[in-house]
Amino acid sequence: MSSLNRVLIIGNLTREPELRTVGSGATVCDLGIAMNRSWTDNQGQKHDEATFVDVTLWGKNAENSAKFLSKGRSVFIEGRLQLDTWKDAQTGQDRNKLRVVGERVQFLGSAPESGEGGSQEQVSRQGARSSRQGRQAA
Repeated sequence: MSSLNRVLIIGNLTREPELRTVGSGATVCDLGIAMNRSWTDNQGQKHDEATFVDVTLWGKNAENSAKFLSKGRSVFIEGRLQLDTWKDAQTGQDRNKLRVVGERVQFLGSAPESGEGGSQEQVSRQGARSSRQGRQAA
């Protein structure tokens, strides 16, 4: 039987990106994303609901996200679901958490006013430029 594990989300960062390096030397960035949903029930009452998702990014996606994203910024993430499981050290109970492992990131909205970061177009051009420079140097 076939299966598909693909997630597409657009939301806003709930906190500053957290960049770290793991033992193998790979860079990892953890993001918190909030997605809002509004609907009207049968009685005409409006409702709002927020869903919060943790996202993990690796490599260049992690580095660029930590560099150019900040709390409140809109982002589009394409990736897959991953179930993390562990045993709680305090209670001894089995725990699990569903997270998104991002494989593609697109920065949405405008860049911060502080002069840091850049638009998606600027980020894409910088990435293409550094990629070309890397090929030329090789």
